[in-house]
Amino acid sequence: VQLQASGGGLAQTGGSLRLSCQATGRTWSDYTIGWFRQAPGKGRETVAAISGSSLSRYYADSVKGRFAISRDNAKNTVYLQMDSLESEDTAVYYCASPYTTQWATEPKDFDYWGQGTLVTVSS
Repeated sequence: VQLQASGGGLAQTGGSLRLSCQATGRTWSDYTIGWFRQAPGKGRETVAAISGSSLSRYYADSVKGRFAISRDNAKNTVYLQMDSLESEDTAVYYCASPYTTQWATEPKDFDYWGQGTLVTVSS
């Protein structure tokens, strides 16, 4: 079971980036996938999560209306579209999935983690 995050980079304030999480090793349409971030000196926080069917989605208050999570199960890929970026969005972003098929949103409930991708937002 592996998850590979990509798409990070440098963006200007107000700009956009799209992150991708490519998953392999199991039937990913059964599992929640979440996006998390960790800024320097801070703890890891949930950004967004999406259920296997896409029927359930969760967003942190800080990104509601700016970020959108989606998935393409045929490609085993989950996306995080990030618009209206702010300097506070600067962080390493990770994708992850729980061991079970249960809906989850808290980092402690996620077992499989990809390597991070760095997002830097500057003015």
